[in-house]
Amino acid sequence: MNGRHKMPPGKRKIDKGTLGRVIKLLFKSYPVLVPVTLFCIVFSAVVASIPSMFIQKVLGVVEAYMKNGSTDWTAAVKEIAPTIIVLVILYIISLIFITTYTQLMAHITQGFLCKMRRKMFDGMQNLPIKYFDTHKHGDIMSHYTNDIDALRQLVSQSLPQLIQSAIVVVTVLSLMLVYSVWMTLVVLVGVIAMLFVSKVIGGGSAKYFIRQQRAMGTAEGYIQEMMNGQKVIKVFSHEAKASEEFDRINNELYEDSSKAHAYANMLGPIIGNIGNVLYVLCAIASGIFLLSDVTNISITQVVGIPAKVFTISLLVPFLNMTKQFTGNVNTLSQQMNTIIMGLAGAKRVFEIMDEIPEKDDGYVTLVNCEIDDAGNITECEGHTGHWAWKHPHGDGSITYAELKGHVTLNDVDFAYEEGKDVLHGVTVYAEPGQQVAFVGATGAGKTTITNLINRFYDIADGKVRYDGININKIKKSDLRRSLGIVLQDTNLFTGSVMENIRYGRLDATDEECIKAAKLAGADDFITRLPDGYNTELSNNGSNLSQGQRQLIAIARAAVADPPVMILDEATSSIDTRTEAIVQKGMEKLMEGRTVFVIAHRLSTIMNSDVIMVLDHGRIIERGNHETLLAEKGTYYQLYTGAFELE
Repeated sequence: MNGRHKMPPGKRKIDKGTLGRVIKLLFKSYPVLVPVTLFCIVFSAVVASIPSMFIQKVLGVVEAYMKNGSTDWTAAVKEIAPTIIVLVILYIISLIFITTYTQLMAHITQGFLCKMRRKMFDGMQNLPIKYFDTHKHGDIMSHYTNDIDALRQLVSQSLPQLIQSAIVVVTVLSLMLVYSVWMTLVVLVGVIAMLFVSKVIGGGSAKYFIRQQRAMGTAEGYIQEMMNGQKVIKVFSHEAKASEEFDRINNELYEDSSKAHAYANMLGPIIGNIGNVLYVLCAIASGIFLLSDVTNISITQVVGIPAKVFTISLLVPFLNMTKQFTGNVNTLSQQMNTIIMGLAGAKRVFEIMDEIPEKDDGYVTLVNCEIDDAGNITECEGHTGHWAWKHPHGDGSITYAELKGHVTLNDVDFAYEEGKDVLHGVTVYAEPGQQVAFVGATGAGKTTITNLINRFYDIADGKVRYDGININKIKKSDLRRSLGIVLQDTNLFTGSVMENIRYGRLDATDEECIKAAKLAGADDFITRLPDGYNTELSNNGSNLSQGQRQLIAIARAAVADPPVMILDEATSSIDTRTEAIVQKGMEKLMEGRTVFVIAHRLSTIMNSDVIMVLDHGRIIERGNHETLLAEKGTYYQLYTGAFELE
């Protein structure tokens, strides 16, 4: 699109499907409060529409007394008084209803948005990793900010105003027909002009409001990306280029927003002035009808009420209704753009809610267990330190298999995008307690293999088995619970150091967290922090060094105590001296576990049981350190080349 947000013609109109879904969700969320609110809105709108009837009654009484030449105004006041009292009572009731519905709408709107945000977030937790790899995080955040705010305006203001104005228009139009068909036809001519202008100007406004909503998401995505990359921007003196790109995105947002509001701001005055012109035309027409003694026609004649000539008591209320009618038509046309913008936000909210969740058809689960001397497995409720795979079968029977950490990949092919294979016929055997290392150039497929073991992505062909079970049969949450992973890019969450370590296992005690930190070599620097393990971290632990953040990540994996560990450049940000300390802890951590190690520092994998060399998605060499050196192949070149550089 080259930065522009093109809209097909059909998208410039109100999205009835989205509007219907919003209304349906409102009723579902508040099945009692929404109908009560709707009743209050309708009642107050009807009351706002009928003052002209009372004006006619008052003027009719006054006109009758003037024609009769009566000076007994006391009798006239007595005749008018009940009408005025009824009107006052109706206005008081209407005021109560208006107050009620405004308070209810405040509660309904915020509660509805709270539920929508919860649904979005809960749905987002179930999305596959691929979704976050292919969508800008800032644009995702825009769903929770701009789009939710547009939805708020739709629910709290636009829809109630639309309903209220529509009720007033229908009620007043009905009263107009009761009063005079001729005058109503004059009004309808003006309404046709209003609708034509609304369609022409409102269509352009709606188009740009939708573009504006999307442009906001693009701008937020770019800002978030630039915030995360500030250090890189400054290192490479990229400030000018970043500003230039932001100016381009910001200008697009400016253009779309200014055009949207220019159209919207133009529409109101034009419709308002058409209403003023229509009021004058109605006044002129009523004067002509009055002076010409034209016989009035109204729908009351259908039920046998005889026609009357035009009188002041009929025309004055009608002119008042004309002003009221055109004013609400103007309100309706102006609300259209706000509604379209709100629906654009709602549609984006629904898009993330409707994203296909991560598919999981696994049925084998991970359970705590006790294993007796004979090898019999008994399922337990509490944490025992022993785990087993619970495998239900078609005949209703259940078998248990001890979780050992035996992982195999057989002839696995994989592609992130169809037709662009990343792995070709990869076969890996990892026995329980073995340390398997992957080495190779960047992009060779090392991290991809570990992503497949976690089922962040599903393979195209081949088999991946865990303790002899096809991992497609294992529930993803249980599969991942049995795996510990330390990534090269660490993520620390807002909270204390202790809470970040406990993230690996939420039921871990403070003592277990401290033990894990000591194992990882993190206890020394943590105890020197201002509040030790209670030191608060924020902004991904920006007050810590990269190495310290990685040590906490290692401690987090250690407290989870999984049978299989994946270490993806786990010590890449640690200095050589600290690495030696951590390595001792890592050796203890890896005891009795199946460990997959990805490392560019070959010194960290020399003791691995098996080293696999990857090149363009294929395993080209495998063996231990001594065997591969003796072969003098790619591994030998990598190893000796590294030492030559030193």
